[in-house]
Amino acid sequence: MRVVLASMWGKASGRYSLIVLAIWILVSLVSRFWTPIPIWTTDGYRIWQAPSRAHLLGTDGTGADILSWLMAGSATNLAISLLAVLLSGVLGLLLVMAMVSRRSGVSQTVVVLVDALMSLPTVLLALILAVPLGPSIAVVVVACGFGYGLNLARIVRPQALLAAESDYVQSARHSGVGSFRIFCTHLVPNVIPVLCVQLSMSAGTSVLAEAGLTYLGVGVPSGLPSWGHSLTTSVKFINVFPLTVLWPGLVVTMVVVALNLFGDALRDAIDPVTNPRLRAAVAVAGRSTLQSGQSDDADHHVENAVHTGEGGQSCR
Repeated sequence: MRVVLASMWGKASGRYSLIVLAIWILVSLVSRFWTPIPIWTTDGYRIWQAPSRAHLLGTDGTGADILSWLMAGSATNLAISLLAVLLSGVLGLLLVMAMVSRRSGVSQTVVVLVDALMSLPTVLLALILAVPLGPSIAVVVVACGFGYGLNLARIVRPQALLAAESDYVQSARHSGVGSFRIFCTHLVPNVIPVLCVQLSMSAGTSVLAEAGLTYLGVGVPSGLPSWGHSLTTSVKFINVFPLTVLWPGLVVTMVVVALNLFGDALRDAIDPVTNPRLRAAVAVAGRSTLQSGQSDDADHHVENAVHTGEGGQSCR
């Protein structure tokens, strides 16, 4: 992990993504306990104010502090991104496991089903879910997780099929290893680089999807702070008060770019083929393990010899 983080930090894109994501997580944690001004504090006499010492980013149409709302909304968007990534990852891997199944009927059926469901837009799915559930975080998470999970399965499937036809996987099958264990121990590690890129893109897209769905009225409800809510309440007055739209738009852009760059940097850092530092670290660890094993064997032989000598002396 230390080598991977150092490799990511050594690139400008990786450094930028790590800094922005660290700030995002830190602000999300701090906002749970403190914001410059309580988010529900409004002042009708100070609406649409420009940035000042009292309000560093200005105020919105209700007189609420924009910086405080952006800080509070960061926790909401972080939770949505994490839940969407988790759901899409689990769903995508389950579909990949079915797609590479040795039962051709099952694999072909799942492939056709995934191709058919991918034609269903995320926005339409969110609108369908909003009918019984109403505007909520669950609508955004389920819509994003379902749509991104299908896309992840379709992209990861070729890499998983290539690994499934390798010699070591065939040897494991002939040795009686179960399909689920083969998938977890052999196939998943081979698709991790592609998986990292897709999950990071899913996290970034979920931030944009939250803003779009909230604007349509089926995303985060109005009583809950989020970046999409800040954009929605200000976009109508963009010609008159452009700064109120600039700040949330700038935050969303920075985070989405950081998430996309994070996936690319992580893919290059965890792949020994593209990361010579990791390859060297793995080689050193392998030699250390081998030397430790040889040392243990030598100690074991010495111990056996001592016991044998003691036994011979006792018999004599």
